[in-house]
Amino acid sequence: MNKIMIYAVLGTAIPACFAGCGLKEPDFDACGQIYATEVTVSAENSGRIVRLDIEEGDRLTAGQCYGNIDSVQTWLKKEELVRRRASAQVKTVDIECQTLAQYAKLENLKTELNRAEALLAKDAGTQKQVDDLESEIAVLKGQIAAAEQNYRQNNESIGCEIRTIDVQIAQTEDMLEKCRITAPISGTVIEKYIEKGENVTSGRQLFKLADMENLYVRAYFSSARLSGLHVGEKVTVIPDDGSPEPQSYEGTVEWISNEAEFTPKNIQTRDERADLVYAVKIAVRNDGRLRLGMYAYIIAGK
Repeated sequence: MNKIMIYAVLGTAIPACFAGCGLKEPDFDACGQIYATEVTVSAENSGRIVRLDIEEGDRLTAGQCYGNIDSVQTWLKKEELVRRRASAQVKTVDIECQTLAQYAKLENLKTELNRAEALLAKDAGTQKQVDDLESEIAVLKGQIAAAEQNYRQNNESIGCEIRTIDVQIAQTEDMLEKCRITAPISGTVIEKYIEKGENVTSGRQLFKLADMENLYVRAYFSSARLSGLHVGEKVTVIPDDGSPEPQSYEGTVEWISNEAEFTPKNIQTRDERADLVYAVKIAVRNDGRLRLGMYAYIIAGK
């Protein structure tokens, strides 16, 4: 039986808005099916499912963890890397501390040089004493510079090693995070594909979520019925739920296709001669009575 004739067959079941007009069938502008935003959650890591606290029909909250994939080996690897980082950190040289004694010796030599130069000025010392001290100072400065360069190179090498380990730690933390099974959106579990204790590989589908609070009707309007319809407009949505007097809902037009298409076989239009129609997405808030796949009639401008 064509869905556009359902109210005519029911007789007294014609909605008041139609009966008042003396119509034998709903004076709708378009017909479509109800659907929801669906997300299929897949495993992001490989291993055995050690926890999975979901069942079909459960309401999940976005961001919450509802299960775990075995992560013992990944955790142990992270602990190893943390200890390797600490070991590398210990090898870092305190350059100031290592060269403190050499700088103290340098200051002493400079003081002796000043004394030798003062004695030489008074003809109480020799030029050789001054030259020897200047030479010794120059040698010591060179030794300090060489030592500091070696210490800096050592620290830079250790710094590179630590940064490499930090990247590896971040990788293991990411792997640990991917062992958590979380809900990407708030919604209802409509299908479950896996059970606790099973082994999964990365990419294996675990379950499917659907946002059952914010539903959509994908309706099809003929060119004549589409005239004047615009995004943001409020329309009336009447679900074909089999009840004598279906509850009407307020819907909002969220999208109108720019291209015409042939009428889908499972969709009726107000004008059955219309072969080319335009798809329209209409948002509707679910009060708990709407179901996925249910047909709905759309009345625009009312």
